[in-house]
Amino acid sequence: MIVDPYLSVVVPVYDEADNLEMLHGELDQALAEVRGGVEFLYVDDGSSDRSVEVLLGLAKRDERVRVLRLLENRGQSAALDAGFKAVRGEVTATLDSDLQNDPADLPRLLEALGRADVVNGVRSSRQDTWVRKLSSRIGNGFRNRMTGESVTDVGCSLRVMRTSFLRNVKLHRGMHRFLPTLLRMEGARLVELPVHHRPRLHGHSKYGIGNRLFVGLTDVFAVRWMQSRHITYEVQELNKRDAP
Repeated sequence: MIVDPYLSVVVPVYDEADNLEMLHGELDQALAEVRGGVEFLYVDDGSSDRSVEVLLGLAKRDERVRVLRLLENRGQSAALDAGFKAVRGEVTATLDSDLQNDPADLPRLLEALGRADVVNGVRSSRQDTWVRKLSSRIGNGFRNRMTGESVTDVGCSLRVMRTSFLRNVKLHRGMHRFLPTLLRMEGARLVELPVHHRPRLHGHSKYGIGNRLFVGLTDVFAVRWMQSRHITYEVQELNKRDAP
């Protein structure tokens, strides 16, 4: 086991047993050339299928795999928060476990960290239903307008970020949708890059208008309050030898 790898990959999992073997194989291949080592943190969000069994099998075969489990389903923000608290890497990457994000995009995102602290994916040619596309477009536009942001695709889970900025972010329920904004509030520089988006092969989506659009819209007001109360300042320590 690598004690302090360069990269930690955090993957929230909820009832995705049929996708996990393929996902890990693609991650292993995509990140084989990463200098400094990689760890994979799969965070099971109280799955009711064989997800935990599959993950433990991966951990048995690959010592870089770590498996965390929430004792009951608490949502994506909670799963990500648990993973973020456990990472050891200098850089943290996230992606979904449904195979719609393409791990092959990660090396390009990592390379872009040379000019940023957060690199956010923008899904091109989205392979989703019109309901998901519409709800995402409305929600993303409303969030940007209300928070003064310009994040093209905040719903894209494929991103990389410097862990030092991530350590200062406190996630609440639903706040994963605002992660780029929360990181910017900590001073992180953000860039966006187009990434692939693939159709779902197994399982079914956990999100729709009912639990994605309307809940997300109400969370905007919490983030606006956080922005308005966020403390920013510069401090200088004075030397007593400079006293008159």
